[in-house]
Amino acid sequence: MTSAQLSNNRQPDRQEKILAMPKKVLVIEDNPDIAKLVMINLRSKHLLVDHAADGATGLGQALAGDYQLVILDLMLPGMDGMDVCRSMRSEKNYTPVLMLTAKTSELDRVLGLEVGADDYLTKPFSVPELVARVNAILRRSDQYQVDAYDDDNTAIQFGKLSIEPATREVMLDDTFIELTAKEFDLLWHFASNPGRVFTRAQLLDSVWGYGHDGYEHTVNSHINRLRSKIEDDPSNPIYVLTVWGVGYKFSEDLSLEQTKASA
Repeated sequence: MTSAQLSNNRQPDRQEKILAMPKKVLVIEDNPDIAKLVMINLRSKHLLVDHAADGATGLGQALAGDYQLVILDLMLPGMDGMDVCRSMRSEKNYTPVLMLTAKTSELDRVLGLEVGADDYLTKPFSVPELVARVNAILRRSDQYQVDAYDDDNTAIQFGKLSIEPATREVMLDDTFIELTAKEFDLLWHFASNPGRVFTRAQLLDSVWGYGHDGYEHTVNSHINRLRSKIEDDPSNPIYVLTVWGVGYKFSEDLSLEQTKASA
């Protein structure tokens, strides 16, 4: 059997193990009725679900536990959801965060995303939509774990920007750029398809795993934050470009160098 055949045999085994791993979700919610509703429905989908009723306790559990997702209420007693999410990211914990908020202003949503939340739902929300969001986040997380172990995966160099999928690290010149999980997913999706134009709806479907009318501003917010981190002049970007009236694309004019990812 050739080495290529052995590699092909190993990859399905790896993928099956990742997909078969039990998924743990932490719900940080002080409203007992909402917490119970969320937990019952997620457990019915065979997820392992823990609960914390305040921000400080939830933060401790999020940092100590091996979770694939944290569902985080914005308004919590003591330490609010913004501070919990901010503290998780400052501790280099990049577990995906789905933020629940009773507030409807654009500012609250943007602030949640800016501190590192991957997605949000506004209360009151429908249970099917919550479950769909959770499934989408977990599915994407599984896929990126599979990709990270893909023997054919490559690091990508675009000009001064280096993207390493196996470790999910981004360097600009010799400086490490700290991205949230969703920011990295978005950048990797763009960089893997240089020159291809994506609408906001297509990005929602491909990167977030769902598409809903009215959530295009989620894409805009993430792209603005991504540009602020990787562009020398975010108002005049050279990497993630706007295609007016259509969407966004990654510049095809930058020289592309690919190297095999470290084993």
